[in-house]
Order: sequence, then C-alpha cells, then structure tokens
Amino acid sequence: MKKIALMGVVLSAALSTTALAEGLTVGVSWSNFQEERWKTDEAAIKAALDAAGATYVSADAQSSSAKQLSDVESLIAQGVDALIILAQDSAAIGPAVQAAADEGIPVVGYDRLIEDPRAFYLTFDNVEVGRMQARAVFDALPEGNYVMIKGSPTDPNADFLRGGQQEVLQEAIDAGKINIVAEAYTDGWLPANAQRNMEQILTANDNKVDAVVASNDGTAGGVVAALTAQGMEGIPVSGQDGDHAALNRVAKGTQTVSVWKDARELGKAAAEIAVELAGGTEMTAVGDAQEWTSPGGTKMTARFLAPVPVTSANLSAVVDAGWITQEALCQGVSGGPAPCN
Repeated sequence: MKKIALMGVVLSAALSTTALAEGLTVGVSWSNFQEERWKTDEAAIKAALDAAGATYVSADAQSSSAKQLSDVESLIAQGVDALIILAQDSAAIGPAVQAAADEGIPVVGYDRLIEDPRAFYLTFDNVEVGRMQARAVFDALPEGNYVMIKGSPTDPNADFLRGGQQEVLQEAIDAGKINIVAEAYTDGWLPANAQRNMEQILTANDNKVDAVVASNDGTAGGVVAALTAQGMEGIPVSGQDGDHAALNRVAKGTQTVSVWKDARELGKAAAEIAVELAGGTEMTAVGDAQEWTSPGGTKMTARFLAPVPVTSANLSAVVDAGWITQEALCQGVSGGPAPCN
C-alpha cells in the first residue's frame, strides 16, 4: 500500500488490479489433494494471483478438519491479506472464520458452503449440477432400480446435489417407474469409500441395479470399479468435475455424464475476489455477486458459475476448450463417439 501512496495523484484515477494487489498475500487452505481437480484449481488460482502481482501460500489439511483449523491459524500468522478456504467440514470450520474476522482478513468459501455471512461463497450451482446428473441418467434409462451415491456427509454440497437429483426423478418415482433401492453418503468423497458402498449395495440387492446417480467423478470411479467387478459396466452412471479419467470413461461408455465445472474459471474467480476483498472492496460490490439465503436461513453474499453436462453427444467440447487432449480423452477407445471415432 506504501507503493501506491507514493504514486499519488498520477495513478489515483487509474489504479489497476495489479497495482491494488501488489504486495498482497492470499492464503489457500485445501481440504485435501486426493482428487485430481484440486490441482487444476490451484494452478488457476496461482496464475491469477501471479497476473495480479499477489503472492500465493497454501496448506493441505489432508482430510482432517482439526488440521485445517491449525492450517488457517498458521496462514494468518504468516500475514495473509485474504483467505480462500475449501472446507473439509462445514460445521467445524467456524473458528477459522472467526479467527480471520478477528484479524480483519476476508474469507472466500471455495466451492463448499461455509455458512457464515462473513465468508463470500463462490461455487457452481450445485443444485443444478444434481439436476443435470439425474437428467442424463434418466434420459439413458427412464425406469428401473436406481442407486444414489452421495457425497461427504460433512459437505453441504452433497445435499444440494441430492436435492437437485430428486427434483428430476420425483415424478418417475411417484409413478413407480423408478425405484431407489439404496443410497449412501461417501465419507470424504473418497473413491474407495464409494466403491465399498457400491459393493455392499450390489450384494444386498443381488446385483439388481440398473442405474447409479453418483455425485462426483471420484465416487463414479469407485462405482464403476464395483460394477466392473460384477460384469455390470456400462449401466448409466453420473458424475461431475470433468476429471480426465471420468471423461475417458464417458468416451468408453462406462460413465454416462460428467457435469463439467471448469475449475480454471472457479480458481481464477476465487483469486480475483480474494484480491478485491483484500483491497477493501465490500462483498456486495464484487462483480456478479448476489444475495443468497442458505438452506439454514443464513443470508450470504455469493457468486454461482454455470456448469456444463458432458456426455457422449458433446465430448468434443472439452477438447475444444483445451480442458483435455484428444489423446487422453480417447485412450483405449476405438469406434467411440466424436472425437474418438
């Protein structure tokens, strides 16, 4: 800020984002790095902060809510000017937000709801993601025995997704066309936990399962592994995130849809918002911000990005956008959908 003051009147009418961000440090607290997508998010955050002249520091909570609290304390002690937090446990993260507020440090709740009006909520429309997942599976198989593999019970997104899925399927359920034979949360969103859940569900139902609405690509991978072990690969399965492995499964026909949430856009937006807030911008003045009321009744300031369902019908979109190479998308695929045909 001293550098800006020295420039005085010359730049007072034309301070750029770079000038505003110069000397700022943004700390990012990650819940874990076990999923492919977080590294993509991190690269986008780093690039945007570099472009703005700000510094990036981070910590990995390694799936521990207790470690995440100490991580945030450490980032605050390092003198960060803003925090981006991917909460491991939305209910346990409260003391971290309080600690940041005590130091006047703004917080961006990244992709997962932190139900505190002092945290800017940045995410994709996860209810709509759930709708997109259910629509794609329903379009592929409008009747039969469905299994719902949900996300982590400590992540509000799991229930947002599940609510959107139910909206789409409710009419067919009421008509007796769809029977939900089982549903299960997936601790930590971990693929191994999803696979174990799916194996138990298959055993309990004598493999009489026709479709699976899985809530992200990691859980979908676990589901497909369980199905493949029973010779059932190819039944409709949903996911989200646009993980490269999942998109390859869409090309192979073992996953029906991956709702693509372009992590590059989310990461870029998070960095830009963090810089704005660190520079003194009010949350309500951030571009595309809106007032939003959480399911718990908390009035929040939020920004929602738009997701895109990727199926065999539009696989070329992710290649055209530079999200994945055609080689990676089509690995092991012969005679598949475009661009793998």
